Amino acid sequence: MSLLIELATTTGTKFPTYFVAVYVVGFIAAVSIGSIAWYNSKRPAGWENAERPDFVPNMKEKEDTKEDDQA
Repeated sequence: MSLLIELATTTGTKFPTYFVAVYVVGFIAAVSIGSIAWYNSKRPAGWENAERPDFVPNMKEKEDTKEDDQA
């Protein structure tokens, strides 16, 4: 086992940090988008009266109007 560790540290190959950065940024984006979607969705049982955090935008549903059909 120590031979593998020594071999891995002495080979001189450096792990590309760009791959790690992409994973970290992707994880943060997924958590952020998922949190916003969850807060804007219908509240689960027990969360009906919970307050929306200030950083989550309030999404409004589009009104179905007949104005577009008449034109």
